[in-house]
Amino acid sequence: MELLLFYSFRNLLTRRLTTFLTASGMALVVFVFASIVMLAEGLQETLVETGSRSNVVVLRRSAGSEMQSGIEREQAAIVATQPEVALGQDGRRLVAKELVVLINLRKRNSGSPTNVVIRGISQTSLKLRPQLKIAVGRFPRPGSYEIMVGESVAQRFENVGLGKVLSFATRNWTVVGIFDAGNTGFSSEIWGDVDQLMQAFGRNVYSSVIFRLRNPLEFQEAKERIESDPRLTLEAKRETTYYKDQSKALAKFLRILGLSLTCIFSVGAVIGAMITMYAAVANRTGEIATLRALGFRRATILVAFLVESLFLGLMGGIAGLFFASFLQLFTVSTTNFQTFSELAFGFSLSFDIVYKALSFSLIMGFAGGILPAFRASKLNIVESLRQA
Repeated sequence: MELLLFYSFRNLLTRRLTTFLTASGMALVVFVFASIVMLAEGLQETLVETGSRSNVVVLRRSAGSEMQSGIEREQAAIVATQPEVALGQDGRRLVAKELVVLINLRKRNSGSPTNVVIRGISQTSLKLRPQLKIAVGRFPRPGSYEIMVGESVAQRFENVGLGKVLSFATRNWTVVGIFDAGNTGFSSEIWGDVDQLMQAFGRNVYSSVIFRLRNPLEFQEAKERIESDPRLTLEAKRETTYYKDQSKALAKFLRILGLSLTCIFSVGAVIGAMITMYAAVANRTGEIATLRALGFRRATILVAFLVESLFLGLMGGIAGLFFASFLQLFTVSTTNFQTFSELAFGFSLSFDIVYKALSFSLIMGFAGGILPAFRASKLNIVESLRQA
């Protein structure tokens, strides 16, 4: 058996051109599959990392996002007094009442207008997001018309550099800082003083209330108390759960798109592999007959040709993943279906994607090789020797 498998691999090397073309077709399919799934994975990873398991987001009941939520000042004050709220080093409660609205900015390269999130924050907001650091400039001063922008916003949009002035909501806002929020959705936002932004936009309600749990295990108690309070019409979620929910619709769309394109392209790749293997059988009828005459069983011939086809699929899968891995060096942006704002994120390659991509490539190899392998195993010894 080992000798026969070596014989199959040697034939792949002998037919270098057809082997390369067939494996390339499979590599293209795997590349498309891996790249789109990596995009969906990167989106979810970016949004999930935006949140902290120790933080709780409180929204209006049934609101899908902060954009759709509204919390009265009295309700926000009640949430801030919950016993599960942690205290900071200064003895103050770690609660932030925030506003989330959209403004329209033009992209730096295309000049096309796109929605960008403006988040109204307080000083506590910064304590709840310790991953956020100032890259250039400084934090906005409370009560001022100053804003800071995420690095992704600064890189992709016009007139948002340090010292620039943005005009929106009938006021002029000076960019005093550019912040680095790592691989999170905050990098695609603009932050300013919540009270000034509420006045400018004519809003008298908050979008959300975020607080730090004194003990992450007390989340269920806090959730039940907030949601059962008759004075409130609010719901509470862990911050990680909230941002994971934000990514579901777009990630699902990307995965369906990836699966659809992969299925379409895989048909061509399987047909290509099948043609290659049928050609291999036709060109080696004499060799197959000789092997049968030497005592090799039909099942052994079938396995040898099937392994040859599987190896083609595996080579294509490895090549496709190799080239797809370089996509991790790039960042893309798209519209978040939940907030209708632009979100920048990168490709993310995980073990699960590698496993699925290689499994899919082996399935293509099996589908393309099973019929030719059966044909090879069924060849009649005498007739094959005559044809040879």
